[in-house]
Amino acid sequence: MVAQTQPAAASSSTPVNIADPDVFGRTDKAVEGWYWALRSADLAKGKVTALNFLGRELALYRGHDGNVRAVDAYCPHMGAHLAEGMVEGDNLRCFFHGWTYEPDGTLTSIPCQNKPLDLRIQTWPVKERYGLIWIYNGREPTHDVFEVPELAGQEVDWGHGAAFEKGCHPNIVMVNAIDEQHFTTVHNLPVKLHFDVQERTPQLITFDNTTHIPMSNPFLRFLGRFYAGPLTYKMAYQTGSTGSVTVGPDFLHFHIIFCLRPTSDGKALGQTVLITDRRRGPVGWLVNRVLLFLTKLVGDYFAHGDTKIFQTIKWKFKHPIAADRSIIRFIKHLERMATVTWEEWSVERKLVPLRRKPRQEDASFDEPTLNPFDEKTKAGPHVAGSSFESARNFEDAVSFEQGETRADTEGNFEESTDTEGVTPWPA
Repeated sequence: MVAQTQPAAASSSTPVNIADPDVFGRTDKAVEGWYWALRSADLAKGKVTALNFLGRELALYRGHDGNVRAVDAYCPHMGAHLAEGMVEGDNLRCFFHGWTYEPDGTLTSIPCQNKPLDLRIQTWPVKERYGLIWIYNGREPTHDVFEVPELAGQEVDWGHGAAFEKGCHPNIVMVNAIDEQHFTTVHNLPVKLHFDVQERTPQLITFDNTTHIPMSNPFLRFLGRFYAGPLTYKMAYQTGSTGSVTVGPDFLHFHIIFCLRPTSDGKALGQTVLITDRRRGPVGWLVNRVLLFLTKLVGDYFAHGDTKIFQTIKWKFKHPIAADRSIIRFIKHLERMATVTWEEWSVERKLVPLRRKPRQEDASFDEPTLNPFDEKTKAGPHVAGSSFESARNFEDAVSFEQGETRADTEGNFEESTDTEGVTPWPA
């Protein structure tokens, strides 16, 4: 059994140290949630495999009913690894002395005696989606496996991109896709992105571009004809480890899910999933194959130029600027999630996220002034040494739903104790 500690109470006055966060990028704990384990095709019916997963040793097997189960790896008799055993029907039999466990972990047979002991090995929630096996690192899931918001509840078709490894923590990898500045410096994107950031649930945060395509040359004017509103670039992140990107003209959106899980040495193991809404019939199947191929080309474009960064980066976020507002919001959202300890998976804490109801003065707030890239405004404030210039504009840029935010010279962002207009997430 996994020992559990009393969850900590939420506090609106708890300072969030952006430079030294408690959850973001940590290797001694993990956010409680669903993490991809391996491709479904890699675990055949009647087979068992060993898996080190978020520091915990597991035995993963597929019963003859086709369902996958995840159990703690070591037999409680003498500690033999259960992945050395065999699948019998939907049960798992230890190789060493033949102790056999049912799908719920209950010991059902000891060959050398008539009545088995009254014990059970620990099992963990498992689901299969997008051709991947997912494991939840907690007793009872509080949410479902990630879905692309635009496709939520729909039947989808999918394909797999390449599996990959990055030289840094998954949380750092995910910063890349919401870093507004790097689209100009790395990808030479002609549109300077600016995100509307929304916390959809305690686990899900979204980043939607609000910038229109500039009509500055014939090519951009032609491209702009396919967008009634802003350039489509939408990110959705769940538990800081799984996310999606949605791009494309109004009549055809491309969706890519990137699934990540951390390793004990601070790296990220990843798998991309190409996804589209399912079209029926032979023609629909063919259309989906073409769209998934095009989606892969889109993903390859965005991956180009970024890979080397994540093999060598040593994350230090000591001097945030206004243009980093989306990254700051992501870190702060992650800091309030439930976490479990590495390897033991005992609950470390569970905080209740808060959000601020719109205040009357917000209705007249000039949103474009928050955009440090808007051509109608001056460049955003920056950090010089350890002091913030244009402090009020900077605070506006990093303001959080949980009341006003203040930044000190050490990069700590303290949320005020004034909770007027603050309500907990709905149950």
